[in-house]
Formats: sequence, structure tokens, C-alpha cells
Amino acid sequence: MPRPETGRPPAAIPVEEAYVWCEALTRRAARNFWLPIRGLDPARRNAMCALYAFSRGADDIADEPGIADREERFADCRRRLDGAFSGAPDDETFTALADAARRFGIPREPLGEIIDGAEQDLRVSRYATFAELKSYCHKVAGAVGIACVHIFGFRDPAALEHADTLGLGMQLTNILRDLGEDARRGRVYLPEEELSRFGVTGDDLLAGRVTPEFRALMAFQVARAREAFARSQALFPLLDRSARFCPLAIRAVYAGLLDVIEGRGYDVFSRRASLSAFGKLTRLAGAWFRARFA
Repeated sequence: MPRPETGRPPAAIPVEEAYVWCEALTRRAARNFWLPIRGLDPARRNAMCALYAFSRGADDIADEPGIADREERFADCRRRLDGAFSGAPDDETFTALADAARRFGIPREPLGEIIDGAEQDLRVSRYATFAELKSYCHKVAGAVGIACVHIFGFRDPAALEHADTLGLGMQLTNILRDLGEDARRGRVYLPEEELSRFGVTGDDLLAGRVTPEFRALMAFQVARAREAFARSQALFPLLDRSARFCPLAIRAVYAGLLDVIEGRGYDVFSRRASLSAFGKLTRLAGAWFRARFA
């Protein structure tokens, strides 16, 4: 993962400085995550910023243009993750991540799965079935949720499964929002068997055709994502109350994106779905109330 030049050996990076770097990245790049993360206590906020920086770095290897030797970059990312867990982190991201993992007991397995999911985008551009897509969603989003739950604090192992379900809903929302952009990159995440069932082709997605068949397909997908969000409700009572606002707020923002997509007649091609500032603040306020009083 790229880092700025520090002028000293990477191992000498103080953990406080590493967290500052990760927070700056999160503020700059994580529009849908920063305000919910900001509501956490400082230790949890630092850990969430470290997790975001790590996940974002893995995504960037797969998505950023002009990166050569992507497979080697992913292999290097795994080596550096191993180094973080063995006490030898080598940049701001992994220094902060190592400290967060130690403080909150984040296991290595979900972090490795995040790398696996990002690398999968190099090898897999289409999914035949929803089962295949769900496995991918677990790696790129569910595993993130599982790591987050360790930061939030939980009192029942069932929280891990519910976090995976929340991640599924979030990733399905991302997929629906980014259909056109992903098609132009040669990626079609929606299952081929479902495209065929609704009479939609990859060329339709590439051309941005909002046909009756496409709208029916999108209505089905939005309902699936909403169902995942509804099932994830079981997560929140299992988390430390002081940390519940963050995941409630993130879920509220993503559920709002589904409302925007539906409200535009499922046209996700002409402009990217996003919440207005007022819409986002309204949903954040609702999440704050539920976290405090529900």
C-alpha cells in the first residue's frame, strides 16, 4: 500500500502518528463512514480509521489505474499483514492496524479475507449464481463487518454472523449504485442466472439501458439488500451500547441509498446515487436516537 515518505525507517513510525495518518485518509476518502466513525470514543475511532485505511489500500491495488504487478502487490500486502501480526509493521497503515488488532482482539482471518476479496476482482469479473456473489460479498464487506464488531465490542458470538449479513446488504447496495461504472471496467457482479431470468444483458448495463426488464431486476435486487438490512437488526442489541451509533448510522445511510435508487426509477447510469446533506443528517439523527434509547 502506498504511503508518504517519512524520512526514517518505517518501523520507527510512532503509533500516534500512524493513527493521525489513517484518520486523515478516512476524513478525505470515506464520505459515508467518517461521521459515524467520528461518533466513537477515541480508541475505537482510531481503530476504525486503521481498518478503513487497510481496506481502502487493498481496494486501490485492484482498482487504481496505472498499477503494475498487481498480483505481487497483493502478495506484498499479505506479507505486510503477517508482519503487523508478528510485531514488525512497516508503514502508517500497518502500524495502526497492528495496534488496533492488539487492543481489540481483531483476528487475522477476516483481514486476510479482505485482501482475498480485493484480489478476486483481478480474476473474476462475472458471477454465475447468487451463492458465488454472496461468497465474494463476505470477503469484501462481511469480513470488514466482523473486524468492526471486535472494535465495537460484542457479548454474543452471534454478532459475527449478523455483521456478515449487514456487510452483505452494504455490498449489494454498492453493486447496484455502481453498475454502470463496473460494467465499463468489464465487471458484472449481478448473477448471470438472474440477469437471464429478467431478460437483461451485460450489454444493457454497459449501454445504460433502463428498460422495464432492468427495472424489474433492480426492484428484486433492492428488495434483497433491504432484507439483509432487516435481518442485520439482530446485531445491534449484541454490541456495546456506547458503540451502536456507528453501525446503525452506516446502515441508515446505505438504506437511504436504496431509497434514492428506487426513487430515481432505478436509473443508476445517468448519475451516481447519493444522499443529500439533509437526507444524510436526518438518517444520522435517527440512528443516534435508536442507539441512545432503543
